[in-house]
Amino acid sequence: MKLVFIRHTSVNVAKGICYGNTDVALASTFAQEAMLVKEKLKGYEFDKTYCSPLSRCVRLAEFCGYPDAIKDDRLKEINFGEWEMKSYDEITDPKLQEWYADYINVTPPGGESVIDQSKRLHSFINEIKRKHPESVTAIFTHGGILINALVSYGGKTYGEIYDSIPQYGSIIEIEV
Repeated sequence: MKLVFIRHTSVNVAKGICYGNTDVALASTFAQEAMLVKEKLKGYEFDKTYCSPLSRCVRLAEFCGYPDAIKDDRLKEINFGEWEMKSYDEITDPKLQEWYADYINVTPPGGESVIDQSKRLHSFINEIKRKHPESVTAIFTHGGILINALVSYGGKTYGEIYDSIPQYGSIIEIEV
């Protein structure tokens, strides 16, 4: 089974803001960035197409010609809970230091850890494997999901991936 992960385009959020699960606006460069993604997807024939229900993924899927992509909550970006839409500099929660020391396992208050997000992704992929084992599947999603896919199925470590997070509009192919 081949999974083709497509990361959404740039967002209209200042750097350093925890916007994970929040449905934020896209950058004014959406049309140009989306056209580049659409061009990169030419030549693919997908058996199934899925996307995060957050608008930044839905809009890209629609722009690329997949208005009927199946929305799945398991493909959402990580939930930062009480830290959503706050800058790291303004978070006074003492748990932030714990999170900095172990962002893979530590959960922000009311949110989820990277491992929690990974479990969501595994649930999704196991379901796809069971239902469509020979498929080529498009997945319009977020950086956190791409990171977890590369760690779980691409032979990477979190350290390697966090040093070079896939860019907005990236397309990553993974055989499962």
